[in-house]
Amino acid sequence: MVSTADNSAAPAHEVYPLGLRLAGRQVVVVGGGRVAARRVAGLLRAGARVRVVAPEVTAAVEGYVTAELVDWTARRYQPGDLADAWYAVAATDDPAANAAIAAEAETARVFCSRADDAAGSTAWTPAVGAHAGVTVSVLGSEAADPRRSAAVRDAVLEGLREGTLAAPRFRGRAPGVALVGGGPGDPDLITVRGRRLLAEADVVVADRLAPLGLLDELPADVEIVDASKIPYGRAMAQEEINRILVERAKAGKFVVRLKGGDPFVFGRGHEEVIACTEAGVPVTVVPGLTSAVAVPGLAGVPVTHRGVAHEFTVVSGHVAPDHPKSLVDWAALAQLRGTLVLLMAVERLGAIAAALLDGGKDPQTPVMVVQDGSRPGERTLRSTLASMAADVAGAGIVPPAIVVIGPVAGL
Repeated sequence: MVSTADNSAAPAHEVYPLGLRLAGRQVVVVGGGRVAARRVAGLLRAGARVRVVAPEVTAAVEGYVTAELVDWTARRYQPGDLADAWYAVAATDDPAANAAIAAEAETARVFCSRADDAAGSTAWTPAVGAHAGVTVSVLGSEAADPRRSAAVRDAVLEGLREGTLAAPRFRGRAPGVALVGGGPGDPDLITVRGRRLLAEADVVVADRLAPLGLLDELPADVEIVDASKIPYGRAMAQEEINRILVERAKAGKFVVRLKGGDPFVFGRGHEEVIACTEAGVPVTVVPGLTSAVAVPGLAGVPVTHRGVAHEFTVVSGHVAPDHPKSLVDWAALAQLRGTLVLLMAVERLGAIAAALLDGGKDPQTPVMVVQDGSRPGERTLRSTLASMAADVAGAGIVPPAIVVIGPVAGL
């Protein structure tokens, strides 16, 4: 039986995606314009032997020729130019020439991409991008807007780079520990690298003030270890945290130690680095956005401002000024004209205020207190040095909270 059906009316078939290994193989690109230049760049990255046939070429293609990366036949296409080609690109500005190139390719059983006519091509060029050993290629239907394919490619690559698209490695992933600063609490404020490493984790050891909302995005087989430390309440001992990090890493796991803020700003991060190093466990540090700067900024107060404050000092208030373990010179801090940022100080504000006032600090120095900065329950209180302790107690402010003392708090 002979079919006389019009092929143009036949239902379109799906494209069969395939990665071509062109290293060392001949590819012919006919045309020397901008489209050809883009194709040549990709083909060279694939290691192909590229020959360009065109009377004129762009400066980029000429640069490849000068560097002896590309052979150039300086004339228009002629039948036979595809001899020995494994793949051909028809990228001239003449549709008739492109059709002739495609016809020769069909006869020679060489796949051919026509830049001017997807329907006349036996191979389509996808929107391509690469990240961390993964190549992303996106193909739409024949009538699809190529910009949509590019947008999909970009979205996938962005997700891979930021870690919002989980794609953990299963081969060649080295065990070890990544000490990741998670920022002040809002999941959007973790660094791109921190989020990417979190998506790679086999084990996550997380603090209470870390961006815990990100843990819901992890696969079910990721082990989550709660290392929370509740003020004046339950707390996992630092020695136990160190033991878990080392033990899991030595068992061949990739461990992310997810902390709030920055690991080295009152986060005991260096203690964990020492524990891993002494045990022979590779450790990577990913800095985080410290709440000492981020939380006041999010609340509208800069820690420095031209003509107001030329320095800022970050102080831990976890021990009172008169405590024998205190390492802070409160009398010296009282003499500073800049900004004083207190962390872990809510329960000792009365003693801290007294020490600063005794050191000569103005009682009317502006103060701003932010509880749960960047988190859903954020609260802000403005006061003065003389009344901050009473005002904080009256407002029921509880940890975690950042206290900013200085002229910037009055802006």
